[in-house]
Amino acid sequence: MDKPDQPRRARGQRTDTKLPVSEPSELMAFLIAHLPHKNRSNIKSLLSNKQVLIDGKVFTQFNHPLRPGQIVTVAANRVPEMAQYRGLTILYEDPAIIVIHKHAGLLSMATNKERDRTAYGILSEYVKKINPQNKIFIIHRLDRETSGVMMFARSEHVQRLMQESWNATTRQRTYVALVEGVPEPPKGTITSYLHESKALIVYSSQNPDNGQLSITNYSVLKSGNGFSLLELELETGRKNQIRVHMQDIEHPIAGDVKYGSKTNPIGRLGLHAEVLAFEHPITGESMRFDAPVPKIFLTAVKEKIDE
Repeated sequence: MDKPDQPRRARGQRTDTKLPVSEPSELMAFLIAHLPHKNRSNIKSLLSNKQVLIDGKVFTQFNHPLRPGQIVTVAANRVPEMAQYRGLTILYEDPAIIVIHKHAGLLSMATNKERDRTAYGILSEYVKKINPQNKIFIIHRLDRETSGVMMFARSEHVQRLMQESWNATTRQRTYVALVEGVPEPPKGTITSYLHESKALIVYSSQNPDNGQLSITNYSVLKSGNGFSLLELELETGRKNQIRVHMQDIEHPIAGDVKYGSKTNPIGRLGLHAEVLAFEHPITGESMRFDAPVPKIFLTAVKEKIDE
């Protein structure tokens, strides 16, 4: 049996326990085997209190399967409740970064034409309450009507590190989209060159001299009622990339009038940034954050929508 990785600690300070997984197992059985001082009730409490993480992500299901190479962390203390603000939820923060779940309808950052309340503005107010000198810096953006995981830097240095190494250090960017129709084939890759017009509309071309290379991988998760739920993995991160690529294959995102949609079954753009995984710009630690797919996306492919 592997011994827990327990770092030295200051007197009286509780520390997390890291347990490497060496063979396939279920979470409860693994914890019982590696935490002999705790009984089943103790372990259930750890799970319900969100003190058990697998590769940095909280899991509460006792029968969750484990794979060799994963790290199970038993947190010394309960995970603090996530800070909620109108339009966003703070998922994580440290001295270098802030990760949020941005809700649909909130601008990422103000533009010359739009000065409404923004994620940037909310977070700027938040950090200045702690210290008026604090600032935040945008790393990437989500469209106003796109919900999901988004990250900010807490210094220009971190912003520069993240932006300069974005493709190398970003491990996963997964989106879920509600699109019109059912794509054929159900799994594929869309590659084109994107450029933006003066009217702020992004166009797609097969001419390498006519824009930036953009690659989107898609697969159909569910379909019904004339809509499909797609999982999309980005190999590049261009402005409006997913929206334009869905238009390219003639299955525009529901609610996306700008790029060819003729329906709006959920009353918003059907696009959600579900997963963002990356290397921490300072520590190099693997980080992963998830924002659950809005239930209304699932409803659209299961039940008849009255329009």
